[in-house]
Amino acid sequence: MDDWACIVGGVERRSEDRYLVVNPFSGEVVGQVSRCSAEDIEEALQAATAGSTVTAELAAHQRATVLRRLVDLMTAHREEFITLLIAEGGKPRRNAEGETARAIETILISAEEAVRIGGEVIPLDRTVPGEGCIGIVQRFPVGVVLGITPFNFPLNLACHKLGPAVASGNAIILKPASATPLSSLLLGRLLLEAGYPPAAVSVLICSPDDAERLAADQRIGCFSFTGSPEVGWHLRSRATYAKVTLELGGNGAVIVHEDCDLSHAASRIIEGGFSQAGQVCISVQRVFVHRPVFEPLLTRLGELADGLVVGDPSDPKTDVGSMISKEAAEHALKRIQDACSAGATLIKGGSLSGSLLQPTILTGTKAGMEVNCREVFAPIITVTPYDTFEQAVADVNDSVYGLQAGVFTRDLLRVRYAFSHLKVGTVVIGDIPTFRVDMMPYGGVKRSGSGREGPRYAIEEMTDTRMMIIRDP
Repeated sequence: MDDWACIVGGVERRSEDRYLVVNPFSGEVVGQVSRCSAEDIEEALQAATAGSTVTAELAAHQRATVLRRLVDLMTAHREEFITLLIAEGGKPRRNAEGETARAIETILISAEEAVRIGGEVIPLDRTVPGEGCIGIVQRFPVGVVLGITPFNFPLNLACHKLGPAVASGNAIILKPASATPLSSLLLGRLLLEAGYPPAAVSVLICSPDDAERLAADQRIGCFSFTGSPEVGWHLRSRATYAKVTLELGGNGAVIVHEDCDLSHAASRIIEGGFSQAGQVCISVQRVFVHRPVFEPLLTRLGELADGLVVGDPSDPKTDVGSMISKEAAEHALKRIQDACSAGATLIKGGSLSGSLLQPTILTGTKAGMEVNCREVFAPIITVTPYDTFEQAVADVNDSVYGLQAGVFTRDLLRVRYAFSHLKVGTVVIGDIPTFRVDMMPYGGVKRSGSGREGPRYAIEEMTDTRMMIIRDP
C-alpha cells in the first residue's frame, strides 16, 4: 500500500491524520493519504499568494513550455494513471484509458492557449471627449485559482482546472475528491517536475468544512468547482471575493424522432446511459421517443443492454463497472424501486450486487419521479413517448437542470427549433448529450451551473480584463 502525501506550496507534507483510499469494486485498500491540517491550508494559501507574483511574470512561451513538459511526463506515466483510475474509482479499463488520453490532450490544448491570450486596441474617438485617445485591453491572471474536483473524472477534470490556471499565469490549489485523490496527487508531482514555481502548486486533501473555508478566503481569485449542484451553489454563496465557475449536474435528455437512424440512436443512448455506470454529469438519463418508433427503439435498447458486460473494472472486456460506493448504488436502487411502486415499468436491470448496479431501463415514469427530476448519477435511463417534436422539447425543458441535450433528427427545421428552444448549455445534433471534446465551451444553465470550461474559456474566467487609456499630449 502506497503512502501519499499532500502537496503544500510545492512541498510534500505528511500528517498523522491519514485515511484509506478503497477500491469500490474489490474493497481493497489502494493507498493511504495524509489529510491536511488547518496550518497546512494556511501555508498553502500564503505560498500560493507569493507564488502567484512569480507566475504572473512568466512569459507566455515559458508557461507553454511547462505545460508541454507536463504532457511528456503524463505520457511517460500513462500506465500509472490508468492503474490509479481503475483502483481508486472503479473505472473500467477502457474508460480509464480514455480519460488519461483526454487529460493529456487537455494539458496540450492549455499549452497552445497559453500563447493565444490576447487583447484588443479600441479607438475611443467615437465621441468628442475621446479624441486623441486609444484604449488597450489586456488580460491579467487573477492570482490564485482554487479547483475542486469530483470523483468521476478525477484526472481530466483536475487538468481542466490546472491547465488553464498555468496557461494564464496563476497559482493553483487543487482539492480533489477524498474518494479519488491519487491521480491528482500524481498530477501535482509531475507539474512540479515540469518546472512550475513550487510555491504556486498545492494539492490539498481536506474536509468539506476546510474546502468551504478555502472557497471563502479572500486570497482566492478564481474558484472553479465541478460537482453536485447542492454543494456547488452553497460554496458559491460563501465565495464572496472570487470569480466563480460552477460545472454541476444534470439529467441529460435525448430526443429521438422517427426520421433518424434508430440503430445508431439506440447504440449511442446505451453508451451514454451506462458508460462509467452512469456516473457522468452529461450521462443519458431521460429519453423521449416519437411514438411511431417508441416500441422498436425500446426493444433495441433492451437487446443492447442485455449484451453489456457488467463486472470487474480491471477486465478489459467490462462495459459497466462499479459505482463509487455500495451506498451510492443502494441509493440509486431505491429510486428505481420508488418509481416502480409509483407505476413505472421495469424493462431491464434493477438488481444490485455490492456496488454493481445492473443497467436499468424504465418506462411509464412521470416527470416528478426522482429518476427523472433529479440527477440519478447511476446506470438508469427512462424512456417516454411523445407525439409532437414541440412537446418533446418542452418535456426536456421541464427540469431545473440545463447542461446538454441530444437530438436525433434529419430535419433541418427541427434542428433549428431545438437549438432555439432547448434551455441547455449545448445542443448535440445526431448524438447524445454525453458528447464532449475538451476544447469546447462546456457548461450549463439553470441549476447546472455558471461559466464555462474548456481551456480557452476557463482562461477567461481565470483572468481579469484591464484597460489602459492613452491620450495624445
